Amino acid sequence: MPADGPPGAGRRPSPLWTLGLFRSEIVTTFRRWRTLALLAVLAGVPLLVGVAVRIETGDGGSLGEGGGGGGPAFIAQVTNNGLFLVFTSLAATLPFFLPMSIGVVAGDAIAGEAGGGTLRYLLVAPAGRTRLLLAKYAATLVFCLVATLVVAASALVVGALLFPLGEVTLISGTTVSFAEGLLRALAVAVAVALSLTGIAALGLFISTLTNSGIAAMAATVGLLITVQILDTIPQLHAVHPYLFPHHWLSFADLLRDPVYWDEILSNLGLQALYAAVFGSAAWARFTARDITV
Repeated sequence: MPADGPPGAGRRPSPLWTLGLFRSEIVTTFRRWRTLALLAVLAGVPLLVGVAVRIETGDGGSLGEGGGGGGPAFIAQVTNNGLFLVFTSLAATLPFFLPMSIGVVAGDAIAGEAGGGTLRYLLVAPAGRTRLLLAKYAATLVFCLVATLVVAASALVVGALLFPLGEVTLISGTTVSFAEGLLRALAVAVAVALSLTGIAALGLFISTLTNSGIAAMAATVGLLITVQILDTIPQLHAVHPYLFPHHWLSFADLLRDPVYWDEILSNLGLQALYAAVFGSAAWARFTARDITV
């Protein structure tokens, strides 16, 4: 009588099982204390920004048009409409806090499981390495969206408490209703979340290279900082358009009427390219990797 093969051999995982794997990854990601701490920090940033602006302008002072620091033009409008705190907070968190959070989650996705000794048990299940990697990346993308929405929601609440709300004057000078302003805020949040897909794929690739979650997270965040520095060096202007953070602040063009799509589409195309390249590299590495822990 022939011996039985290993459990799950010769069977293809059902779509329902794959959905269950994705759901399990979502639950695992958002149950980690590290994830909750990151979301708490992100939620606190709009509060700090709002209070700082309130204190600065509470004695009759002014932020000045453009703020004098080269930031997006809508920053000076926070005191006139609390909805602009959403855009200001996203602009404040996008260069570092948001991508750092994504880097931590993505860097820990595979390496954390390997370091904890749970990766080989996940691979016993019939889903296979490709589906597991896709589930990990999908869970990271969900975190991108949730983290961005946490910043936006916190900023909206703080803005409503500290500043007036009403019709929104766009940076192009056009005035729109508050309802349309909310829709544009949602569009901005989605654009910011999509801007993080490249760093998510990069972090996942780095996570497949090591068994140490801490090392993967540190490498991802370190690379993020390095690329941000490179993007500020004038002598490297030729490579700036190809660096993943270069077009991040293009979401401000959603606050124009009509919307300027060129920079936004350039950003989304660049993020898709990074996701494809490093996603493929992560797949090639992970599917050929010898899992010994």
